[in-house]
Amino acid sequence: MGIFDTLQEESTFSRASGNNYNYVVLQVVLKEKFIGTGSGNLTELEKVINEQAAKGYRLHTIFTTSSGSKGLMGGDRIQATMVFEKLE
Repeated sequence: MGIFDTLQEESTFSRASGNNYNYVVLQVVLKEKFIGTGSGNLTELEKVINEQAAKGYRLHTIFTTSSGSKGLMGGDRIQATMVFEKLE
């Protein structure tokens, strides 16, 4: 694993949900389909939400930011940042 892989992993996944914190913040990058409309990986977003629910967290807040295409054949990117709250 190189330094780029390490940086990407640290910026993509939070290890906080493995601890007993009251709040967890996670980000998922949604890639726009090249042809047509809609996100090509909504199942990834759904997977993250369901994993946190199974750990006893509920989705408290979600917000998104959008960026343009990242090169030839690349669609727009939408970054979803989610705050999960521990259920007591």
